[in-house]
Amino acid sequence: MQPDTESSGGAHHAQTQAIERTQNAERAQAAGRIAVVIGSTRPTRICPGIAAWVRDVAQEGSRLRYELVDLAEIDLPFLDEPLKAALHEYEHEHTRAWSETVSAFDGFVFVSPQYNWGYPAPLKNALDFLYQEWHDKPATTVTYGTRGGSKAADQLHGVLEGLHMRPLEDRLEIAVPADDVDEDWQLRDVGATLRPYLEQARRIDEQLVEALIDTQES
Repeated sequence: MQPDTESSGGAHHAQTQAIERTQNAERAQAAGRIAVVIGSTRPTRICPGIAAWVRDVAQEGSRLRYELVDLAEIDLPFLDEPLKAALHEYEHEHTRAWSETVSAFDGFVFVSPQYNWGYPAPLKNALDFLYQEWHDKPATTVTYGTRGGSKAADQLHGVLEGLHMRPLEDRLEIAVPADDVDEDWQLRDVGATLRPYLEQARRIDEQLVEALIDTQES
């Protein structure tokens, strides 16, 4: 009796695909440290709560490692390097420290409010301090505002492209209704406000994994 070469070939192909998926996941895990950047520094900001929610949702079941990076704690001055960032010749210790922090991450999620159709100056400042450190790293944005922050996201993605980063397909634009904010300008229930964006936040993790695999295979 002749062996069923077609079915045996199909089984072998399926086994090969399974092995490749496992190897890809292991490679992503080895390279996968993702910064969730808190892009607002205002005293009454809601950005840390939103960023923490993004980190926790993306982290659940992920092989990547998500960590918060708070620009208020980084506390950079307004850009004070005498030479342009592309030269990578830093005079100040705070710039060298920021360079080391950014270089340690493989991808970025920038969380930002929308201010007057733009995004906060401290976030632009933090991006402008460096240049080569951002190159070829996958990134996306999570913007928020009464209408979701799409204009801030558009501007920010243009800057990410200028820094030669690799913007993901998905980005979150979170609408924050006035009724969801209390008298202290804080979200009453972060999870309830952000629940509609749960699946999209999970897709960001999937796209980051794919982007890191592509980086290692190129």
